[in-house]
Amino acid sequence: MSQEEGMSLVEHLTELRKRIIWVVVVLIVGMAIGLFTAKPLITYLKTIPPANTINWNVFSPWDSIKMYMNFALATGLLITLPFTLLQIWGFLKPGLREVERKASLIFVPFAFLMFLIGLAFGYFVVFRMAFLFTTSIAESLQLSETYGIAQYFSFMFNILIPIALVFELPIVVMFLTKIRLLNPKLLKKVRRFAYLILVVVATMITPPDALSAIVVALPMIILYEFSVYLSSLIYRKQQLQDQAWEAESALKPVE
Repeated sequence: MSQEEGMSLVEHLTELRKRIIWVVVVLIVGMAIGLFTAKPLITYLKTIPPANTINWNVFSPWDSIKMYMNFALATGLLITLPFTLLQIWGFLKPGLREVERKASLIFVPFAFLMFLIGLAFGYFVVFRMAFLFTTSIAESLQLSETYGIAQYFSFMFNILIPIALVFELPIVVMFLTKIRLLNPKLLKKVRRFAYLILVVVATMITPPDALSAIVVALPMIILYEFSVYLSSLIYRKQQLQDQAWEAESALKPVE
């Protein structure tokens, strides 16, 4: 028995605590980096639609600091994400087979990539659509639009972060299927509930009209079905491997 296999519950909890501490440390370092990158990011976002048509204002002495902290936190989370996934993989590694260890490790960079794709979709599609909807309502009521910069970016992050996390769904499903905590049968069984949750999320982060909710909910549902398909591929391969292992075990002479 290896040292990893012989670890007690206390040793497992100690290892988990160490990994969590390292994640927090990396998050703090990432936020520090985010404070330095916030200004060029804000400058860039102010030059592209819809921010390039806005006259920026601050309504509190703390607005500028709050804006910097929002960007620092977002940048810190982005930097911490791959490290966090790597720590999760490292913690679960002792319970995985050698093949599963190598296969599950590839999910780390792909999860980071899907998070970035989710951010891009959230900004260039959902956020712009939501902002144009709110401005059109203000114009129809003949209201003078005066936006606070802190409120604008808070509104933006409240949309981007949930969508980016939803885009992680295929990777998470594949990972959980690979370590045998999930299977396509369960995903199909809870499909209706999953659809309901995704539609509710889409409704909460979009303007209150049916078209906007459909535009956001449809990609989420497609992601879920794609996740079911990927889970089925992995599950089928696992069944074939299990059958081959059972056949090989049956041929071995009993000592």
